[in-house]
Amino acid sequence: MRLLRRFGIHAAVLGAVALCVPAISWRAHAQSEPQHQEATRADFERYMTELSNWGRWGKDDQMGAVNLITPAKRKQAAALVKEGASFSLARNAETAPAPDNPQPIVRKGSPAAPPTGDLASTGDTFFISYHGYVHTHMDSLCHFFYKGKMYNGYSRDEVTQDGGAAKNAILNFKNGIVTRGILMDIPRLKGVDYLEPGTRIYPEDLDAWEKKAHVKVGAGDVVFIRTGRWARRDAKGAWPVSQGLAGLYVTCAKWLHARDAAILGGDDAQDVLPSGIDGISQPIHVLVLVAMGMPIFDNCDLELLSKEAAKRNRWEFMISAAPAAVPFATGSVLNPIATF
Repeated sequence: MRLLRRFGIHAAVLGAVALCVPAISWRAHAQSEPQHQEATRADFERYMTELSNWGRWGKDDQMGAVNLITPAKRKQAAALVKEGASFSLARNAETAPAPDNPQPIVRKGSPAAPPTGDLASTGDTFFISYHGYVHTHMDSLCHFFYKGKMYNGYSRDEVTQDGGAAKNAILNFKNGIVTRGILMDIPRLKGVDYLEPGTRIYPEDLDAWEKKAHVKVGAGDVVFIRTGRWARRDAKGAWPVSQGLAGLYVTCAKWLHARDAAILGGDDAQDVLPSGIDGISQPIHVLVLVAMGMPIFDNCDLELLSKEAAKRNRWEFMISAAPAAVPFATGSVLNPIATF
């Protein structure tokens, strides 16, 4: 990927470099089921057309599938609140380099203001390169391009290094996200603490979770996919992304499109790595952002939510989130809140 920078914010351009990942451990093989539909680069190209939402909400649309979050959907989400118990889905920002985080947050304290009598104040500044594999953030629809286009056919020329994103920028979501969230806890489905790097999640797994959790994803929902990435990282330490990530296989894009989900979230970058698609390292990212117009909540920490949802045996909740109101930005740091 080639990165464009504006105000410390990155716009990722799809590259053709595939990750080289060593053999997956026996545990990952044990968690994978052998009989699933496999996809090719030709299938990916077909999905780009078949799953496209370009023009669905008008030729000038920049909201994409978030249009599915209607006033009625927000009211439905609010009705899910029975206890008023809220839990953050944000991972604490990393302040030290790690194998999966070469650019930690940089914070600099400011001197205290001169006291006026007993009164004084403090301040600080920080820089965070939030696109990547560690910091919780929201990808706007200008974050990825394919063949020179982003969602709804806008040209990649609308995003420049100096000017930022003139189309599909994060500011389109300034009014925030309030809708129904659904947690799909795939390690819990498979009876393990976490999935090993490289483990593929297939549409059949998503169907099986719906059956187990007695919940069905519908139009306007935010779907959160738990792989247990943070549980594994906390237990074993960080690992380079080149060693792989558990995540959605490319065929899950058809499942998400059929359900009319509004936003895709998860505890890593959503795509299984390696992707299994020749020349396309993150096909889910491309299909969701570019073809379907679904923003992404990357690197959410779903461990607390998993425990609280299991305690209640409730896998649906009201989700609320609001990106920073930064003009021309390709995304934003984010603190999604789940409320039961």
